[in-house]
Amino acid sequence: MNVAVLAVGTELLLGQIVDTNSAWIGGELAANGIDSLIQVKIGDNPHRIEAQLRRLLDPAADDADAVIMCGGLGPTHDDLSREVIAAVMGAELKHHESVASVIREMFASSGRDMPDNNLRQAEVPAGATVIPQTRGTAPGLICPVTFGEGDNAVEKVVYAVPGVPHEMRDMMRRAVLPSLLERSGEPSTIASRVLRTWGESESGLDERLRPIIDELDELGSPTLAFLASGWEGLKVRLTAKAADESIARALLDQWEVRIRAELGELVFGVDDETMESVVLDLCRDRGWTLAIAESVTGGLVGSRITDVVGSSEVFRGGIVSYASEVKRSMLGVSDGPVVSERAAREMAAGVRTALHADVGVSLTGVAGPSEQDGQPVGTLFVGVHTPESAEVHQVRLPGRREQMRQFSVITALGLARRAMSMPRP
Repeated sequence: MNVAVLAVGTELLLGQIVDTNSAWIGGELAANGIDSLIQVKIGDNPHRIEAQLRRLLDPAADDADAVIMCGGLGPTHDDLSREVIAAVMGAELKHHESVASVIREMFASSGRDMPDNNLRQAEVPAGATVIPQTRGTAPGLICPVTFGEGDNAVEKVVYAVPGVPHEMRDMMRRAVLPSLLERSGEPSTIASRVLRTWGESESGLDERLRPIIDELDELGSPTLAFLASGWEGLKVRLTAKAADESIARALLDQWEVRIRAELGELVFGVDDETMESVVLDLCRDRGWTLAIAESVTGGLVGSRITDVVGSSEVFRGGIVSYASEVKRSMLGVSDGPVVSERAAREMAAGVRTALHADVGVSLTGVAGPSEQDGQPVGTLFVGVHTPESAEVHQVRLPGRREQMRQFSVITALGLARRAMSMPRP
């Protein structure tokens, strides 16, 4: 099954909006073993959209079996995808009352008057299947397009989804990907699992996992892919296709065990777990509270922690001790260089005492643009003080100022995780 992606919207060409939709769709297609041949962006011009859609579907080109068309399903005059698809199908647009009813109900439930032009979204090409809208007013469409007649007929398909990212992703997962897998003749059940890692480069992970990757390449399922995600960690994604969900899940379980055996403590979480949620869970399991002293990160660690639902059960708070005198007056840091092992140790102990927490974590370092206290840009000291241990780590991080600060967040939390995961004395 070969698929093309056609993103519609003049704003994409002008750079007013970055086309993250096509990138996400491409990743999902790859994860499901579906080939993505080409991605095209085009403006809101009906003639150009139609010409490009016909070109992508042209049987003579023998390229795309399906086109995912993203955007142009809204209620305004420049939302043209419905009309273009109908023209390519050779079909009329017909009013779809069930779609109209959902739109009316959405407006009524929020106490708003519905502009009449919203009913344009209830116009559906004859022969198309509606993907019901659940997150917005625009329905998606599954539109068969037939070329030729009789034994020579070739059927292709256009999937039209909204340009709003959360609406598009919902329809892709709920309807488009299952439909593509069914049309391709592949097993109808797919399952994915993401192992989140930190502490090794992408090339290093590839080298460690090379024997496993070679085995999986021969088997065909599950597939394995890496995704570098900044301060979310480096993700190892397993995707299994099977006849039913239980078989797919069993495959994921089997290969997760193999990968964990190879990577050990580099794996810190699965799927939606983050480093900060894992650290909070460790504190919760031990009945500990947590406090953070930040210098180089300026509050980023505390922000990430408080993004986690339920963090108030564990997190006492943080002190953003950006200025040297704040480190000394509030955290008890002694005179001398503030980007140092000693300062990190005193900051961790000081915030633990000041905020009456069981665990204190500190970060002090150099994000740039120039060195500080004789330490080069990229230097990070992390102090971790628990009821069972007190330690300081020095690391060198890559990247410019913002990247270094973000990497500092996950690095510090990762070191805290390791300290709290140590066997109890």
